[in-house]
Amino acid sequence: MSVGTPRGLASSGQKPITEIPHPLSAAEESLSPGPDVSISSGGEKDLELTNGTLVENSSPASASSTSTSALLSRLQKHVSTMETYITYRVSTKTTRIEFDLPEYSVRRRYQDFDWLRLKLEETQPTNLIPPLPEKFVMKGVVDRFSEEFVETRMKALDKFLKRVADHPVLSFNPHLNAFLTAKDLNKRQGLALLTKMGESVKHVAGGYKLRARPPEFNAMGEYLDTFSQKLGTIDRIAQRILREQSEYLTELREYASVYSSWAGSEEELQRPLEGVAGCVTTCCGALEDLSENMSQDFLPVLREYVLYTETMKNVLRKRDQSQAEYEGRLEAAVLRKQEDRTPMPLEVEKCQDKMECFNADLKADWERWQCNKRQDFKQLLIGMADKNINYYEKCQTAWESLVTVLQDKQTEDKTSETN
Repeated sequence: MSVGTPRGLASSGQKPITEIPHPLSAAEESLSPGPDVSISSGGEKDLELTNGTLVENSSPASASSTSTSALLSRLQKHVSTMETYITYRVSTKTTRIEFDLPEYSVRRRYQDFDWLRLKLEETQPTNLIPPLPEKFVMKGVVDRFSEEFVETRMKALDKFLKRVADHPVLSFNPHLNAFLTAKDLNKRQGLALLTKMGESVKHVAGGYKLRARPPEFNAMGEYLDTFSQKLGTIDRIAQRILREQSEYLTELREYASVYSSWAGSEEELQRPLEGVAGCVTTCCGALEDLSENMSQDFLPVLREYVLYTETMKNVLRKRDQSQAEYEGRLEAAVLRKQEDRTPMPLEVEKCQDKMECFNADLKADWERWQCNKRQDFKQLLIGMADKNINYYEKCQTAWESLVTVLQDKQTEDKTSETN
């Protein structure tokens, strides 16, 4: 193999990863579909969750037809003298040969999901690992045991598992198998170890400046920067809209109560005033639904993709480190060859293989991420439009009904005056 001129990449990024020959593999292996994961809420009454139906997630990550399914359900609140936490029951049914049994049922808490993601990052450094919802919340601002917060986190964990299960490489990771099957995860094993690739990159590329990132990866970096800025702006505006809606809702409720109390002291205007109070109350309910949709459905997706963007940037930086390692070793080998005509070291070829592996995996994951993003945001924007239409329709219907009441009142008054 010629080291001076890098080989062509294993993939153009257009093929699915199952069709990409891995540069470090001895032979191509056919990958079967990964597990299809879904999450539902309810069951046990510790949290008083009323929704006992399966949460249908129609993102691309849940669209694969597979022979393995995992259902995350039945929230349970655990209280002890040391800590209080939530666990989820993960039930798995499978026909895949790497599982010893056809069915499993285990309980997992947030830190178990965090362990799984960490292990995936350690063992699959060239792949994009989906983000988890953020662990910490500000005390006094968000109650992490409230139904709203738990439901939002559960949906995010659902999406994380679906994306991992849908990935043709991550779905075969033994740590995912352990997560779905082991009664007690040995989470301390290997947490302090770095991957061999990470160690070599840190050692060799630490003092080496990357010559030039390939144009296609430059375009990725520029896109991520722009996309991140847009998401940040939308998130800030959406947060401001939510605050203003909350303030407006407080005023509306007071507005409705004033009309209700007024109606009690004005017999002649009682029906119209009660009608106005009823309309305002209806508008309050519609606005509550609209705000709830934004806080529980719209903002979490924005936040997920903010985290996803940071994750993608980290993977891109790792790819750059891999390239820097290869260039540094190649440059040193060329100098040694010029001095004493020694053959090109095998380690240089291995570094080139690692770099090509990174390029192929990153390009395949980039295509998959873009596909997920397009479909997720399409569904998100359609849902937002539907919710806004529903809000205005409810308000319009309420005020139109008041017009009928006022017209009837006017007719009654004219009739009484005539008589």
